[in-house]
Amino acid sequence: MPKGIRSHLSASLLALGLGLMSAPGTLLADETSDQVVGWVEKVTVEPWGVEVKAKLDSGALTSSLDARDIKLFEKDDQEWVRFRLRLDDVGSEETLSVNLERPLYRDLTVRGAGGRDERPVVLLEVCVGDTRYEEQFSLRDREEMHYPMLLGRRTIGHLGLLSVKETFLTEASCDEDSPLIANVAEENDDKDRKKVRKEIEGDDDSEPDDD
Repeated sequence: MPKGIRSHLSASLLALGLGLMSAPGTLLADETSDQVVGWVEKVTVEPWGVEVKAKLDSGALTSSLDARDIKLFEKDDQEWVRFRLRLDDVGSEETLSVNLERPLYRDLTVRGAGGRDERPVVLLEVCVGDTRYEEQFSLRDREEMHYPMLLGRRTIGHLGLLSVKETFLTEASCDEDSPLIANVAEENDDKDRKKVRKEIEGDDDSEPDDD
């Protein structure tokens, strides 16, 4: 193969593998949206409107949320999850503490620096910008992490463009009339409910410079 053609082909495959770059430091996540989000954003957990800092991490597939006292149980012949949210609002400095029960969406095994960790996944709503998103969240105790919430590629793909250089580019401003982007079951979700899915969680050790 001529050298020029081989070089062009290699560059094309590299672009397909890494994702298209829309601008320096910005990754194309969803061609249907022109919203740009930073690698850290202030989002609200709905319907309570509590504002938390979330790290957007393309190294993780499924989003993760800080939860305590996680218990699995059966209800109406279905698997459910009982858990407690304890989230500090970064705006008001008040603390939300609420006990919740949600249907188990699927099981997840995550491989990270600390080894393997099995987690339940449930559906919860978050507000980014002026839109509500129903997303899959794995539940775990994130008290030792910098951020109570991590948004993975499943969620990033719904938001638009991810800037890997900037932070806090949006302002959460949702109410009951805000548009809701519902979770859409993926092809493998039914299989994932029957078997544990293995994922690799991204790093959570870095802090943004601005707040």
